[in-house]
Amino acid sequence: MGADFSQPQRQSSIGILVMFFYTLQQYARALWPMIVIWIFKFDEVNKLYFFLGMATVFVSIGVVSYLKYLNFTFFLDAENEEFIITDGVFNKTKTAIQLRKIQQVNINQSFIQKLIGVYELDVDTAGSNKKEGAIKAISHELALELKFRLLENEETQHAIGTEEISLEETEQKLFEATHPFIKISFLSLLKVGITSNYERSIALLLIFFSTIYENLQNFGDENNVYKEKVGSYIDENLVFQTILISIVFLFGVVLIINVIRIVFKYYDYKITRQKGSLLLSFGLLNTKSTIIKPEKVQITTVKRNYFQKKMGILELKIKQATSGEKEERKSVIEIPGCSETERDLILKLLFHKIPEKGLMLQPDFRKLVFSVFLSIGLPLLGFLAIGYWIEPLFFEYSYVVPVYVIFIGLIQYFKFKNNRLFINENFIIKQSGAWDVSNDIIEPSKIQAITTSQLFWHKKLNIGSVTLHTAGGDIAFQLGDYSVIKQQVNLWLYQIETSDSNWM
Repeated sequence: MGADFSQPQRQSSIGILVMFFYTLQQYARALWPMIVIWIFKFDEVNKLYFFLGMATVFVSIGVVSYLKYLNFTFFLDAENEEFIITDGVFNKTKTAIQLRKIQQVNINQSFIQKLIGVYELDVDTAGSNKKEGAIKAISHELALELKFRLLENEETQHAIGTEEISLEETEQKLFEATHPFIKISFLSLLKVGITSNYERSIALLLIFFSTIYENLQNFGDENNVYKEKVGSYIDENLVFQTILISIVFLFGVVLIINVIRIVFKYYDYKITRQKGSLLLSFGLLNTKSTIIKPEKVQITTVKRNYFQKKMGILELKIKQATSGEKEERKSVIEIPGCSETERDLILKLLFHKIPEKGLMLQPDFRKLVFSVFLSIGLPLLGFLAIGYWIEPLFFEYSYVVPVYVIFIGLIQYFKFKNNRLFINENFIIKQSGAWDVSNDIIEPSKIQAITTSQLFWHKKLNIGSVTLHTAGGDIAFQLGDYSVIKQQVNLWLYQIETSDSNWM
């Protein structure tokens, strides 16, 4: 039969060792200055006092770890529909988490936990910036069953604890959890690694090239005599080839590091169905498992660039309710290396249909003009002002200006070209990006608030902006047809008022 979570339960017996490890980490963070002093002045420290002190610390850690393990219990309160956790060392603390507010339950496994053979279960609710409850040492089977109980669909939550789950049902859940309907291959992860994070690679290359060029300039200015004597022996083509090889080498190193990061983070990525939800598990050294409930999803982003399109892959990002921008970045769930077929399967599970693009809104051309002024016009004015009135040597770098204008101009053009807002009865899709083109998908019923704005000189032009506020972030569209925007806003507000969806 399934585990009886209506009665207080403790962690796995090996949890004492896990508690000892985490308590040791806390002590090490608090006492690291003293530890560093002991290491560098080991010869001057009284050895007897040193080893007695170390033994005392380890004994105290052991006692604290045992008390933490002994006082830590968890159970499901069926009557109040709450998940109860008690913990503490000398003073016990009781945490009650309402089941309906639980947004996410993650099953993680760090490298140490993997060696010991246990898992960690974290409970997270919407609107909080921390984990409300964490069970550090629990078996995988028990963690999966507890996760299913905590995240059962709304229509079955009232039955938690009131009827036992049969062995067949439990085995079926475990079977589903080990038989994914989507598995991201190692080859797909390699493709993602070599086709993403170009901004970081380009930035590193620019820094490297500018540093090399500046050093060569300084060397030439300060060593004219040396240059006259040995300059004839230096092959300028060889110097150029060396710089080119160095740039290619640096670019290769950046790509390799990015590939390694992607593989370590997302290795063995599996997605399974769980009662209409998505169960995701991935990771090489640190394994993570999490469930996505479709009704809790706020924003779903589909992103791909030119190379990824040619390779037949794309990236999905799923945002749930958060308490701020910092937590918003941490809570984003990424699914890398999906094919178009896999994308459609995931979107069907999240939205029960594939979102379609309906009415298209595009920004006025003044949006492009303003962006070009901010990104090209103002920097060039600043460059000229500094060169004329502050530092004339700035004009020695004038050769960079055409490259900058062409590069930034192309970026702004493609941003403007891809900036679209698509609207149909069930979905709002915001398309944006220059190289990496993203499509942010939301349902009108998930909108918390709507902000519209129109500058007074835009009234005659009938253009304005709208911002859709959700619990997972904001979506903004600027300088579109304002009469259409107002009409759609009225419709969205009506949908929000009449919607009975439970997304919190």
